[in-house]
Amino acid sequence: MAQESEVDDAASRAYNQRVGERLRSIRKQKKMSLQELESVSNEEFKASVVGAYERGERSVSLPRLHRLAEIYNVPTEQLLPRDSIGGVDGSAPRRKMAVDLVALAAKKGAAYEMLGRFLSMIQVQRGDFNGKVLTVRADDVRAIAAMLNVATEDVAATLDDLGLLFRPTT
Repeated sequence: MAQESEVDDAASRAYNQRVGERLRSIRKQKKMSLQELESVSNEEFKASVVGAYERGERSVSLPRLHRLAEIYNVPTEQLLPRDSIGGVDGSAPRRKMAVDLVALAAKKGAAYEMLGRFLSMIQVQRGDFNGKVLTVRADDVRAIAAMLNVATEDVAATLDDLGLLFRPTT
């Protein structure tokens, strides 16, 4: 039992480290120092505490993470490690997602045209011209999420709702 606890502690420390790296990355992208963040937040976030978050020495609660996202003006999910999409440690198996290109071609409207152009670009890059189905990768999902204005984890459900998620017949 003690060994399981040690493994859990090590996994928590490693995850805190990755969250911290992401927090630092976003703060630096926003061109803010720790002191500026403290000032902008009216001292809600002390520089020393955020520094501890960023070094992975301290866990950040979900409400605090959400509040930081508001201050940085980014979606909360952007403060989580990129490899955590689909699983806390990035190791969760991802279900392959494929877009039904035939169904997409039958749709009308600017959003469908934009998605179609994006997927055509992927086909050219990959040299994949079967014309019926295109499997999308993690980076593709992020771009599609932006186009559809949904969270990355909601892309499959949204494509399914739109009748664009390919479902093999069994």
